[in-house]
Amino acid sequence: MKHYIRRIVDDELDSALSYAGAVVMRGPKACGKTQTALQRAKSVLRVDTDQNVANLMAVDPGVLLTGETPRLLDEWQVQPRLWDYVRHAVDERNGKGQFILTGSSTPDESSLTHSGAGRFVVLPMRTLSWQELGYSDGYVNLDSILTVNGKIDAKEYRLPVQEIIRRMVIGGWPELVGVDEAGARRINAGYVRLLAEVDMSRVSDVRRDPGKVRQLVRSIARNVSAITEVTTFVKDIQTAGNEELSRPTVTDYLDALDRLMVIEDQPAWNTHIRSSAALRKTPKRHFADVSLAVAALGLDGTALLNNLNYTGFLFESLAIHDLRVYAQTLDAEVRYYRDSSGLEVDAIVQKPNGDVAAFEVKLGEGYVDEAARNLLAFHDNLDTSRVKVTSLNVVTGSGYAYTRPDGINVIPLGALGVA
Repeated sequence: MKHYIRRIVDDELDSALSYAGAVVMRGPKACGKTQTALQRAKSVLRVDTDQNVANLMAVDPGVLLTGETPRLLDEWQVQPRLWDYVRHAVDERNGKGQFILTGSSTPDESSLTHSGAGRFVVLPMRTLSWQELGYSDGYVNLDSILTVNGKIDAKEYRLPVQEIIRRMVIGGWPELVGVDEAGARRINAGYVRLLAEVDMSRVSDVRRDPGKVRQLVRSIARNVSAITEVTTFVKDIQTAGNEELSRPTVTDYLDALDRLMVIEDQPAWNTHIRSSAALRKTPKRHFADVSLAVAALGLDGTALLNNLNYTGFLFESLAIHDLRVYAQTLDAEVRYYRDSSGLEVDAIVQKPNGDVAAFEVKLGEGYVDEAARNLLAFHDNLDTSRVKVTSLNVVTGSGYAYTRPDGINVIPLGALGVA
């Protein structure tokens, strides 16, 4: 049996089971939801593969919920009506930690008759972060720099760019741990192919053209980490010489990709600023794992090494992914800042109390000064009487973790983590 890699979300799941009747684990296919749920489930129902499920749903659905608790309902969204039966069961039993529901897509809202408020806790799950993969030692704790920005004692994290690229090509998929780059490329390419040919039509029983899905996925990959309007995707696909996709079609496909949790929007951050510059509201779009962007474009490590400008955008997406994994443990959100003057900050991590930490992401150490100037300009724009900025930070691919004389932290991704 393959060794289970402990996840940061494990503690979150244990906590949720202690106060909620049911926990819904949401995340992209193959991110490890089922294996994590199995670490604490006492009985299991495989909704997508058990041939008896469909018949019992029509005859006696309550039987499907019978079993030692917590009971895992794996891929529950195949039978969306289970949601209401679980809700009723939680009410009747009046106990905590009764069910874990895992799913790799979100069912159509019309199939759910009740929100489940007060009974369900939704727990997002993502692919493995660098800390979970053992690539980061967590020397710089996100919680600390979101609370009190103490000086970081210098520590070196030297890492060749070729190794950073290799890790992005493979991705954070649990099943690819220990797989070489060539094998991972083939598996990730298969993931994208099945997404276009099967999953996009399956998610809502609507036939979608696999060729057009591939065009859009490639466009998202080309524009990863960028603020991209729907019209930009339409124009990008046309420019690439492909068949035209209408705006309504692109919007529908984006919605399906979101429901499959293959893409994850990074929303804009709105707060009090001193300048009159308007804030952007269009989200940035990232893949659930940066390796999918690489696979969608059919690239390999050599191609990325020869195009470090694009690789820098991929590294930003990787850093946003890891920030999200770490921020979730703090109930914090990861957004971005951009105003009409063009001033942009890659990530704003905000805690529930309103405190924020700002991050610029740079693959190369040579861009740290530029990033620091950007962060200071951002800070000058803020009404600090109404917004508390705990730290300004630059995330890099390699180099030293330390605090600059101007108070800005430089943090290699291999040093960033959460306790």
